[in-house]
Parts: sequence; structure tokens; C-alpha cells
Amino acid sequence: MYRAYNPNSGEHFYTAHYAEVESIVAAGWQYEGEAWTAPVTSATPVYRLYSGTDHHYTTSVVERDHLVSVGWSDEGIGWYSDDNEAVGLHRLFNPNVDPNAPTNNSGSHHYTTSEVERDHLVSIGWRYEDFGWYGVR
Repeated sequence: MYRAYNPNSGEHFYTAHYAEVESIVAAGWQYEGEAWTAPVTSATPVYRLYSGTDHHYTTSVVERDHLVSVGWSDEGIGWYSDDNEAVGLHRLFNPNVDPNAPTNNSGSHHYTTSEVERDHLVSIGWRYEDFGWYGVR
């Protein structure tokens, strides 16, 4: 799984497809490397949604369907979560970003395997929301 950062919006983008990373890096995003390894398939899909300015990722069908009902685009399954729960992806929320606002709504959530990064974000006001999904390594 690849991770890129948009210094203009504060959004991190995650994808299984390197061609997507190449495309957004050409548009000014910063490539941050491989973030974790996702299984090829599992019983737990991770859904990818887009608001027009922000991506969101979730294993929850209820959350996915709610976001679609308020105008987000369902981009389908982005990847899969490891059902053996080998490596947890910490999910954090930035309370200073309103993902439903018409502007300044990008980067509301962040996902990381790093406890150091998780703890740093919590120390500057982000809310920890537990594990979002799991990688195999």
C-alpha cells in the first residue's frame, strides 16, 4: 500500500495502485513510500470514498452508506483488511476539519501503523478512533 501527502490540503492518500501515486505526485503530492502490506483478498473489504476534496477509508458498510447518503462518492473496494489482524492501522480524526464543510474539509482522517505518529497526532489534538483495519505487515 502506497501513501502520499498533499502539502496544500493536508490530505494523505492511500492506494494499492502505484500508477495512482505517480499521477498525483506529478500533480504536486509528495510520495511517502510504502505504508503497509494489504492482503490480496479477505472477508473484510476497505471501502474508498471521495467527497470532492477528501478521501475516506472504512471497513464499515454503515459508515460507507451514510457518507454516500450525504453526497460522498463510493469508489468501491480500495483494498482488503487482514482478517488475522497482524498489523493494526490506527485511525485518527482531526477535530479542526469538518469533512462536510464546503471548503477546508480535506485531511479529516489519518491512518498509520506507527505508534509514534499516532501518539504525536494525539498530542496535538487529533482524536484516536482505534484501529481502522489491518495489514499483513
